[in-house]
Amino acid sequence: MPIPRDILDVERPKNTVVIAYGRDKSLYAVRKRVGCKNVNGRHLPVNGPTIGHIIDHVYIPIDNSTPVPVSEAPVDLKDWADIELCDELFRSIQTDLFKIYDQRDAMKIYCISVLRVCNAGIHDWELKEAYETSFLSELYPGVALSKNTVSAFENDLGKAYSKIRTFMRNRAAAVRMDNHLLVDGTLKTDNSEVNSLSDFSRKARVKGTRDISILYAFDLEAMEPVCSKCFPGNMLDCTAYEEFISENGITKGIVVADKGFPEAAADEQFKNHPDLHYLNPVKRNSTLIAKHHLLDFTGILKCDDQITFRKEKSEYQGRTKWLYAFRDARKAAKEEHDWLTYAKKTGNYKLEVLRKKQKVFGTVVLECDLDLDPEIAYKAYAKRWEIEVFMRFYKTACEFDDTREHDDYSVIGSEFCDFLASLLTCRLINKFDSVHLLDDMNYKKIMSILNRAKKVHTDQNDWQLIRINVAYTEVLQNLGLLPKPKEPPKKKRGRPRKNAV
Repeated sequence: MPIPRDILDVERPKNTVVIAYGRDKSLYAVRKRVGCKNVNGRHLPVNGPTIGHIIDHVYIPIDNSTPVPVSEAPVDLKDWADIELCDELFRSIQTDLFKIYDQRDAMKIYCISVLRVCNAGIHDWELKEAYETSFLSELYPGVALSKNTVSAFENDLGKAYSKIRTFMRNRAAAVRMDNHLLVDGTLKTDNSEVNSLSDFSRKARVKGTRDISILYAFDLEAMEPVCSKCFPGNMLDCTAYEEFISENGITKGIVVADKGFPEAAADEQFKNHPDLHYLNPVKRNSTLIAKHHLLDFTGILKCDDQITFRKEKSEYQGRTKWLYAFRDARKAAKEEHDWLTYAKKTGNYKLEVLRKKQKVFGTVVLECDLDLDPEIAYKAYAKRWEIEVFMRFYKTACEFDDTREHDDYSVIGSEFCDFLASLLTCRLINKFDSVHLLDDMNYKKIMSILNRAKKVHTDQNDWQLIRINVAYTEVLQNLGLLPKPKEPPKKKRGRPRKNAV
């Protein structure tokens, strides 16, 4: 609702703005302009504190000599280091959000995602306090994150699903042809009675709960997720595979998946997009193994003398694909040891069964529509473990193992923020790894150190870092949050001592 002209014409201090508030927007506060920020080349004003009100067409300043109740006093001690680092690594995502969302909506999405990373397991009703007590409120003031606002916003975010889809497609379109996309899914608890995504999954007997299924595509080169999508918990990965690829616009790259995502499940997508390729394992009982004698290994990998391989070309219905078989002697010994232990425990040892099993212990057979060097194929598939690590961080470090939402729209909207939070988490891990912090500490320990580095508002109207442990200061210096101390100049070498006569 626009501010009435007679209210705007009331004489008030310069560099101020009138804000309507109240249930029917009939009350007017006067806030001070404290600066501006650059958003996509536009200089947007930033509002500061309220300095007065307009009552009965008269400007009445706030009497600063009257003590303010502590419940209304500004926060003078705020979390700084974790927010500062997250914003440094994640600020570029704002450009992608501004292409699709209104500026206010984009900043809500951005702030929710950052706060979920800096406060693992945070609930929606806790976001407002976390925002106000962190430096995020100084970097991006005026973002509305109250309990009711966030709840309604996530619901609206899910309703505008086409915007989420456009965001995911834009990220998928940036993938290069030679990038490896690791595809996998995870289950999240969702016991809601009112949404269509919640259902009993394959793990229902163990977990005793209903779930939703989330598929992720992870860029092996960038070491971060590209896109994601929610599916009902009872849907098999192979059933959702083609829809996941088509809806997210994945048309380039090499998709590396496990046995739950066979190439045949998304055959049309690979046919229609010549720049999209696959590298999948085949089941150990596949007829292709015997047909091409894939367990008769012909060579040893240069990168590992414990792994033998065989490569064969296969023609089927006018289409060509290559088969790569590998046997790791170490894994074979481990699998045989486990099988013998189990056979002894259950009393089911049979020599003919052991001899049959020994042929496949430690083996993996891959199929691909590209003619690759066996060493490259093996390394690409071996790197698939990275997405398992990512999924573990997604559920443990970020504590995204429960949706905490009810209807479909809220689940979809909240999962979009979780996707962005997982993207930021990966960038943090890559940053920690680049400065070798993960050599001595785990992710949670580093984040707890960052959370201890706070800034206090001083009498000089600036923010000053509180004193922290020397070891913690070194962590901040390694991350570039604090300047490293200059090394003292080396003293010139003195005149050599004379030999005693």
